[in-house]
Amino acid sequence: MAFRSAVITFPGSNCDRDMAVALEQVSGSAPVRVWHGDASLPDGLDFIALPGGFSYGDYLRSGAMAARSPIMQAVVAAAERGVPVLGVCNGFQVLTEAGLLPGALMRNAGQNFICRTVALTVENNQSLFTSGYEAGQTIHIPIAHHDGNFFADNETLRRLQGEGRIAFRYAESVNGSCDDIAGILNQAGNVLGMMPHPERMIEPAHGGTDGRGLFESAVRSALTTA
Repeated sequence: MAFRSAVITFPGSNCDRDMAVALEQVSGSAPVRVWHGDASLPDGLDFIALPGGFSYGDYLRSGAMAARSPIMQAVVAAAERGVPVLGVCNGFQVLTEAGLLPGALMRNAGQNFICRTVALTVENNQSLFTSGYEAGQTIHIPIAHHDGNFFADNETLRRLQGEGRIAFRYAESVNGSCDDIAGILNQAGNVLGMMPHPERMIEPAHGGTDGRGLFESAVRSALTTA
């Protein structure tokens, strides 16, 4: 059975092609490219990806306008049905603005754009996105963001920790993020938002393959539960 995925493109997305290439290389099937103004998603999707970029030029707040795009109603409905949804960088911002994940993404400490490879620790390897990693494993993934500082109130942070919803942490202080959080899951475990870009670390030519495990985990989960 073929893995069927979709990549959403918003005005200002600039990592949508990277995401599509990563999904095709890992799964063997090219994803459907979906424009933000579409009102519906293709049937039978196994995976939806919201890529990085600067949707709507980051006006108002990063991801705020994209979260109101017509396609997001369909994305929210699909997530509520259990379809896996990955939001990377700007996609993470869109997921919080759409209410699929808690918290908010704020300006980095120091107000600087950061672009480099960082070390992450895998906090939860029991999700459909992270089952290919070992708990506590250190992986290296690139970041490229200006508004990557994850913020949530203390009660939300306690809930994320207590429910095992912190997927990744930075192994070092990177951007001022609360509890050094680099990626979180929704309560059902089928929505992941993360700041680092796993699609940029899937083959040796990228300098490493640590991001590949995320996509392989998602493909394996979809094909074994179909």
